[in-house]
Amino acid sequence: MNHSQQGVVIIGGGHAGVESAVLLRQKGWTGKITLVSEESALPYQRPPLSKGYFHNKVSIEQLPIKKQALYDKLNVEIILGKEVVQIDRKQQSIALSDGITLLYAHLIIATGARVRTLNIPGADSPCVSYLKTLDDADKIKTLIKDNAKVLIVGAGYIGLEIAASATKMGAKVTVVEALERVLARVTCPEMSAYFQQLHQDKGVQIELNTGITEIVSENGLNTVIFSNGVKQNFDCIIIGIGVIPNIEIAESAGLLCDNGISVNEFTQTSDPLIYAIGDVSNHPNKHYNKRMRLESVPNAIEQAKTAVNSICRKPTPYVAFPWFWSDQYDSKLQTAGIFQGYDEVVIRGDMAEHAFSVFYLNNKKLIAVDSINSPRDFMKAKQLIPTGFIADSTKLSDTNCSWFD
Repeated sequence: MNHSQQGVVIIGGGHAGVESAVLLRQKGWTGKITLVSEESALPYQRPPLSKGYFHNKVSIEQLPIKKQALYDKLNVEIILGKEVVQIDRKQQSIALSDGITLLYAHLIIATGARVRTLNIPGADSPCVSYLKTLDDADKIKTLIKDNAKVLIVGAGYIGLEIAASATKMGAKVTVVEALERVLARVTCPEMSAYFQQLHQDKGVQIELNTGITEIVSENGLNTVIFSNGVKQNFDCIIIGIGVIPNIEIAESAGLLCDNGISVNEFTQTSDPLIYAIGDVSNHPNKHYNKRMRLESVPNAIEQAKTAVNSICRKPTPYVAFPWFWSDQYDSKLQTAGIFQGYDEVVIRGDMAEHAFSVFYLNNKKLIAVDSINSPRDFMKAKQLIPTGFIADSTKLSDTNCSWFD
């Protein structure tokens, strides 16, 4: 069998994998395209799982990234509910959990990440949940009844998004965070304070500098023992303490890995016939002159474009600029850039009015922005940050004048 018949095999049914399959056809790839996903559901959007789908603003019919009819039209084979157990680089093949072997000319690994699990006594109790998949979301939705007492462990984006959704569903929510503030790893103290206040105003109880040491489930009660010795009962406990990239299949194939699968600027791994994209990919970022692994839909889509261009012999380096978003209650956060390394924070707008932007500067150079319900600031900053824009702090803080002229 020659390589054109072998085609492209994609491992992973998230945004990165689906985007790759569709783009390959659009860019003129005429060979076979096969996408393999461990999940039994047609590839679906994950961001709504903690937001709109959670509190029934997004229906299950709206979740698929693409409809089956499009895959049929593009002649993309979708294999669902099968795990890839081995990559044989010498034979250019992958083995599936059901014993089937698929040959590839090019392989795209888009295996994403899995949830980091809590390792304490009682963590395997039926009342404990994680949110990563559609099945997870459906399980949690059945547990969150009106007035249910819900504990969320972890005050990162996912934990706070779930807190907002559960509160909208009528739950009584407590968030526990081991660090000294919410969103401590991703934003400045001023923005952390805003989100803490936002949640507390909605009735969410937030416990900082606190962990949980044990969960005791007996006689119909789930008792959580906190690190400060306090004991409290909850109906549902949701863990949101980060993710771990799914690199095992790549590691066992001898591919270079370091906090993800290491790739070059064309998303190629240490094997030039194998690409790694999305949450699992550790790539060189030209804007920050360092390697990074990004967990975001925009990154997954942009890296898919880079991989497909390389496969279709139109190589273009990955130069996309990182950006993210989070929806909590009526506050839409849009972030452009990476905030680490700032020496000055400038706030534009009124936090109390829930419409403002936090600008991060390093030696007056704009390096990142967090915008709440301020899309114009976000869009302009996203455009200007990569250019090395030097900001005027006085203009930034004065809403009566334009900051970017």
